[in-house]
Parts: sequence; structure tokens; C-alpha cells
Amino acid sequence: MVVNSGSGSGALTADGPEETAATLRTLLPRADVRLCGPDDDLPALLAEAADRAAAAGGALGVCGGDGTVNLAAGLAVERGLPLAVFPGGTLNHFAADLGIDGMEATAAAVTAGRACGVDLGLAADGTGRRYFLNTFSLGVYPELVRVREEFEDRLGKWPALAVATARVLATAEPVTVRAGGRDRQLWLLFAGNGAYDPPGFAPTHRTGLADGLLDIRVVDGARPFARTRLAAAFLSGTLARSRVYHGARIRALDLEALGDAHRIAVDGESVPAAGPLRLTKARRALTVYRPATD
Repeated sequence: MVVNSGSGSGALTADGPEETAATLRTLLPRADVRLCGPDDDLPALLAEAADRAAAAGGALGVCGGDGTVNLAAGLAVERGLPLAVFPGGTLNHFAADLGIDGMEATAAAVTAGRACGVDLGLAADGTGRRYFLNTFSLGVYPELVRVREEFEDRLGKWPALAVATARVLATAEPVTVRAGGRDRQLWLLFAGNGAYDPPGFAPTHRTGLADGLLDIRVVDGARPFARTRLAAAFLSGTLARSRVYHGARIRALDLEALGDAHRIAVDGESVPAAGPLRLTKARRALTVYRPATD
């Protein structure tokens, strides 16, 4: 198990990551718990832990935010390991959708051997592939999320979203991508690993993690739509009823070229973009410990 001390607040105890690691050792006395400090290489430490778990016929554990869990999930799939997720980030979307509300819930699932298979989203281009547990996005969405999270602790979610929308849309332009044989101007493209609720700009949760579907949401940038109207639709929750909004739940999406979309976001982490790009699903590819559900 690896505890990422660089993650957000999440389930990390008030006394800091060292105390979190000590708590995990108490909850799971047979676990080999390693703390990733600010000077450590997190991907290397997770890879070493995954190799040790595979050699021992065990499982991989991770305590961190969604970005950290994303790294661990890829290693777990590649080595055929079950994954134990301990929420230790700021938002912990994946853990929340699993029904995990704290370290004790995951530890109880591990002790009882309760697990399930969940889908993984795949974004594959000519240089390789990236997994996403939660979401993929391009256009203004990655920057909106980044700015919102910058202000969320101080202002709260919805005021922070208002600030982010005003800042980003003041200077942003639609991106041009090629899909279905023609160029399309988009303000944003969002792909969820599974069906999200509610519809529109601010999806928050999933009830299922193994439905085989991508939740695709796009906002057309080609139609006349003033920035102020776009911002108002975002903030009022009426975007889903706008003529520029389109949604579909499909099994795969091919983007033949990314044009001027230079970056994408995978589980909230912004990375360089390259095309052509295929979005698809790996059905029940990841085994993850999960608390009992009613």
C-alpha cells in the first residue's frame, strides 16, 4: 500500500500523512504500508508496490486523490491485481461512487474479501493509451475544473464555479477536432466512464461502474452563442436544454484529429494531446474492493 502525502485533504488524518499511514497499519496489520514523501517518485513507488504485491499473490492499496488512484489502477490492471482505494484526495470521485466514505470502509471490504469488477475508460492515440476511472475532457472543461478547484475551498462549489466560468470564458475559444469525417468546433467534449447524473455541464455521480458505456457530452462551438449566454447556461443548469448541447451514451468514439486541442484532461490531470484518438471501454477490467451495498 502506498500513501501519497502530496494529495489533498480527503481521508488523510488531521495529524498528517504519517498518522494516516499508522492508522492504515492498525486497520490492516498485515499490510506493507509505504509513505510517498515530497521527494519520492510516486509512479516508481507505486510500480514497486505493484510488483511486490504480484510476487506475493496479494493486492495493491493506494491512499490518495483521483490522480493517484488512476496511476495505481493502471498498474493493478497490468499485473492482474485487485485494488484497495483509500480516499486521500480533495474530492475522491471514484471512491465516492464506490460507496467508500473513509479508510475504515475500505479496510472492512478488504478484510471481508468483498470486491467487484469495474470498467475502465481508455483514451488511445499513436503514442499509447491512458486509462480514466472517471472522466476524459478537452476544450474549456479542463481549465474550468482547474480554476473551480483553486477557489472551491475558500468560496464553496457554486461560487467557485461562477468565478471559474467568468475567468475562463472571458478569453477561451472553441477548439476544432475532426470526427465522423468532418471538422467540428467545440467548446468542450466530456466523456464519462459510465453514465453520470445529472445531465448538462456539471455531472457529479454515477450509480453504476460497469455499464460498458461512455457518457459523451459536447457543447457546439460553431453555432452563434455569445459567451455571456454560454456562461449563463452553465451556471443556471440549463445547458442540457440548449440547442448547442448534445449528449449520447455510446461504447466508443473516434476523434480522427485533435486540431488545436493541445491538451486533454484524464481524471482531472491535464496532459499533452495527440491525435487521432479513440475513446473506448475495457469492460470490468479492474477488480476493486467495495463496501457491501443494500
